[in-house]
Amino acid sequence: MKLVKLGFGIYFLLLFSCKNTPKPIEPTLGEHDGAFWIEDGIPLPKSDSLFYLERPSPLFRKAFKTDRAVESAYLNITAAGYYKVSINGQGIKENILDPAWTDFSKRIYYSEYDVTSLLQEGTNCLGVVLGNGFYNPLPLRKWGRRNLREDLTVGKPVFIAKLHINYNNGESEDIVTDDSWKYTLGPIRKNSVYLGTVYNANFELNGWDQPSFDDTQWQPVTIGKAPGGKLQKAFFPPVEITQEITPIAINSPGDGTWIVDMGINFTGTYKIKLYGDLNDTIVFRFGERIYDDGTLNPMTTVTGQIKKKGIGGPGAPDIAWQTDSYIMGHNKEDWFSPDFTYHTYRYMEIKGLKELPKVEDVRGLFMHSNVANEHSFSSSSELLNSIQEATKRTFLSNLVSVQSDCPARERFGYGGDLNATSEAFIYNFDMQSFYRKTIYDWIDAMNDSTFVDTAPFTGVAYCGISWESAYLTTQYYLYLYYNNTDIIKELYTFNNQWMDKVARVHPNGLVGKGLSDHESLEPVPVQLTGTSHYLQCARIMATFAEFMGHVADKQKYEALAETLKNQIKTAFWDQTYPGKINRQTLFATLLYHDIIPKEDIPEAKDSLLRAIKKGPSGHFNTGIFGTKYALETLSKYVSPQIVFDIVNSREYPGWGFMIDRGATTIWETWKESDDTYSNDHPMFGTVSEWYYRWLAGIRPDPEHPGFKEFFLTPATPIGLNSVTGTYHSPFGNIVSRWEKTTDGYSYELTIPKGTKAHVTLPLLETQTVLVVKNQGMDNTDGMKGLETGKFTLPEGYYEFKVSSQTNKATF
Repeated sequence: MKLVKLGFGIYFLLLFSCKNTPKPIEPTLGEHDGAFWIEDGIPLPKSDSLFYLERPSPLFRKAFKTDRAVESAYLNITAAGYYKVSINGQGIKENILDPAWTDFSKRIYYSEYDVTSLLQEGTNCLGVVLGNGFYNPLPLRKWGRRNLREDLTVGKPVFIAKLHINYNNGESEDIVTDDSWKYTLGPIRKNSVYLGTVYNANFELNGWDQPSFDDTQWQPVTIGKAPGGKLQKAFFPPVEITQEITPIAINSPGDGTWIVDMGINFTGTYKIKLYGDLNDTIVFRFGERIYDDGTLNPMTTVTGQIKKKGIGGPGAPDIAWQTDSYIMGHNKEDWFSPDFTYHTYRYMEIKGLKELPKVEDVRGLFMHSNVANEHSFSSSSELLNSIQEATKRTFLSNLVSVQSDCPARERFGYGGDLNATSEAFIYNFDMQSFYRKTIYDWIDAMNDSTFVDTAPFTGVAYCGISWESAYLTTQYYLYLYYNNTDIIKELYTFNNQWMDKVARVHPNGLVGKGLSDHESLEPVPVQLTGTSHYLQCARIMATFAEFMGHVADKQKYEALAETLKNQIKTAFWDQTYPGKINRQTLFATLLYHDIIPKEDIPEAKDSLLRAIKKGPSGHFNTGIFGTKYALETLSKYVSPQIVFDIVNSREYPGWGFMIDRGATTIWETWKESDDTYSNDHPMFGTVSEWYYRWLAGIRPDPEHPGFKEFFLTPATPIGLNSVTGTYHSPFGNIVSRWEKTTDGYSYELTIPKGTKAHVTLPLLETQTVLVVKNQGMDNTDGMKGLETGKFTLPEGYYEFKVSSQTNKATF
């Protein structure tokens, strides 16, 4: 345990004893180990425009000897900025874009590598290349006003490392970063995490990270300034290349330009075999779309909407599109893959290459935080499957150590998108450790008196509680889906202080300031959505207080929740709202947050249904929150059939409309955009949550978090013939599979060991349930309610048929 100050003037003990999450350990890297932060000693530019000039990435090396047999060797390393590390010329490739983005003044995560196999008897060499990352960004003025060099903790890229060697004779040795290292400047002449990389092969130094390399002309390093953050061992999945993508076409629109079509939109880089003469410059640009004439359309991925001269600040490009450049050296051919940057693209434009690239010489490299991917959903609908595939690709594209809203234009960890989609992410991936890191990012980002919009904090602070409350709702979902109670214990005092801040910011309860249902096609007042998130937080804190055994806190938060509920009810249900309002979001929000009195629910659900039918094409016109709420409440209170008909439609607005127009990732808006809005945005991916919750019917039970007990309530809408959903719970795989038969449906259900499922099967009055296979109960006598389709199952595998046949149990 360690006493830590987390803000709001509070100190408390951090408890790291989680059974359900990786256990952080005390740092084994730092100046107390004799390791120092080191750098090249070249000062940063003094004016913004100079940051855009060549500023090569430094190469660092340290030769050392091992004259005894090595038993084991572990390398601990991190940087402020990005780094690449090698031993004896062999790169350590497990992590890329490392370390994870954080507020480097608060905390920095380091990685540990087992490098035993890379060491050799005699002389060895450690090699490191430094990149800028988010610690030394360009002074781009996003939207003409936000300069990351003013909004982030920034500084000169530095790194720190310790190689711990254990010898067979029981002795050990540490090789650390200190003033004995040397450096020179390498072939990466520019690198920006947003704009891209410039690589000049004429500056390559073959074998520079080999033990035999002559470094007598290299310079001694400088002991750099520590970024200030506490060093902590990374406990979450690293960013890795998870897929190599083969282009589906390479064409030329003319003028010596080649357009490579990867077939899908994704986040990452590429590798390409290049041919040319000395000093040939080959330029790459990237976009999610192409124009009708086949030329690249990069406009939906332009950094911060910098699209004309003067917007981006002194020295900035007129248009801040994603660009890499490669300058040929003496080799007539070479492979190139850019470091310290990533792009979002389907199409890659190449200029300066004299011949058509061969398909086998180009690969897209899909990179993201490599969260476990053991969940799956599929159905008989080709369209639903395409939407699910696009949604998962969108989610992964927006996981590069931070869950972003778009992976090109901003790359910021907006809380509103997290609030809307965290359950959908959890249904698709193991997000437990990633979201724990996210919560710590929010701790580092928040202040005592106002709300911020992003974590790490990027200077954006206008969206209000619906964004910052993601800090608390994410904790709840870790509890609900993984039974992570340690996060509650760890942050309970801090959470109370955060709720006190909310009360100071909104002393009258109703939220009157901030962003509401972003991208709704009709206005939505923040008093509705913002206050509903406040209500949600009060209820979460009542749950946490009950778990902690704090009776007075529980009563306080229950009273607050009742007050907020009544205020919303008075303003939005008891009377007609006087202004323009999206009635779909209105009624969906009221129903989702249980604000409607029980006796009024029939009226509310009728109002929601009427609002849906009046929507364009009878579809949703909701935004970031209203869509999640409408998917759930329309299914719960009216019929999942109506939702299925909307989701399975190709009319505007909707997911099928996107897919029908070639989308392979989910758009930021219902309307198609080819010049402004991201084509790779997670917020409408909440439809995937609906797939699991309603079509597969897999739902957690708040009374038994972590799926100790859970619900299996599959829906079987007309027009869909089969569904298979697999959710990997803390106890194992939950499987819900159903298929339409000639006179009903067949069901296959898997209940993990040590758990219990409360099952509801759709059943007409003329139908009965037949037990086909029972590998979990001694007999069917315990299935009370089988005749109604509502019964409870313990662990095991079961098959049922629902049809007009007589109900008989067979085994």
